[in-house]
Amino acid sequence: MIIIRFYTRQCLVVHRRSHSGEKPFESTVCSKRFTTAGKLVVHSRIHSGEKPYKCHVCVKAFSKAGNLHTHMRVHTGDKPSGKLFKTNSHLKLHVRIHTGAKPHSCRHCSQRFTQLIHLNRHLLKSHNEGTWLTCNICEMKFNESGNLKQHLLRHEGVKPYVCSQCAKCFCTVRDLNLINWYTRTTNSFAVVCVVKISNTNIMLCNTLRNVVLS
Repeated sequence: MIIIRFYTRQCLVVHRRSHSGEKPFESTVCSKRFTTAGKLVVHSRIHSGEKPYKCHVCVKAFSKAGNLHTHMRVHTGDKPSGKLFKTNSHLKLHVRIHTGAKPHSCRHCSQRFTQLIHLNRHLLKSHNEGTWLTCNICEMKFNESGNLKQHLLRHEGVKPYVCSQCAKCFCTVRDLNLINWYTRTTNSFAVVCVVKISNTNIMLCNTLRNVVLS
């Protein structure tokens, strides 16, 4: 028998709802229900678009304090989950590389995937299941909303990520990290594709060139 003690009666009441399934707090917009009023407040921001937690470094804002805290690690470089990962969820995904675990399976074929987003990408590209997201400016198509948002930043010219070495600004943290990796590896800011050993190298060189020239 496991005994869990609570400091207040209210905490006990809320905990009991995890066993009973009771969700007394209902959204007036979508009728989704929650165990606590706090969770309902956070959910309501999806409908209202409210993002009260603002980053003091860049223009981003968030609906949850935890999301802002995670975002700040982009600027600070803090990686609390050991030396390699920013969050526990990233660590769990990484561990699957070593264990070979692929919990997400395709219902149309035998392929399995370590991440749900990889399964969704496979369903869209291989089985035409899902919806392509299209840029309303250049009509380029994306399979993930995050990729579309990053793409739109390029059209808008928003570059919130600044290199600490050369003060060059970038649209995405991926672009910034790519340049930081390249400069650490080669000790040079020049990007010249001289030897094309494989398709991967060609893609990397082209990506670096695009980032530097952007």
